[in-house]
Amino acid sequence: MKPTADDLIDFVYAEARMIDERRFVDWLDLYTEDCIYWMPLEWNQEEEKLTTSLLYEDKLLLKTRVQRLEGERTFSQKPKSRCQHLLQQPQIDEINHDKGIYRTYTPFHYAETRFDEQQILAGWARHQLCVVDSELKIKKKRVDLVNCDAPFRNIQLFV
Repeated sequence: MKPTADDLIDFVYAEARMIDERRFVDWLDLYTEDCIYWMPLEWNQEEEKLTTSLLYEDKLLLKTRVQRLEGERTFSQKPKSRCQHLLQQPQIDEINHDKGIYRTYTPFHYAETRFDEQQILAGWARHQLCVVDSELKIKKKRVDLVNCDAPFRNIQLFV
């Protein structure tokens, strides 16, 4: 499979819709086994591992989070959190069929709510995608928030 720009754009939209529809198991299947989901704490942060981040999760931690969100005994999720993504059209930063690297950049607004509390976040999502068994997968997702260095309540779902 050699993904086109339209394939990459459709993929980013489909990922956001899965989260909005709480289809977390399907969403998790979009990620490679060696994936990283990263949300830096500092503006223009480049160091991933030796600097504190808002989130830095591998596939195991993402699975644990999904199990918690889906669990019947997760009392912090009664009622369940809900969210909505509003995405600008993803831009294509790189299509490299020879190296199997595909990168996108997507400005977004994200709303998450539970009970009468609502949290609005804005930022940019950068996806590094690859092809595994003829399917696009997320190798790395970096989410940079506009106000990354502000204090936050818990972000329950996935931006």
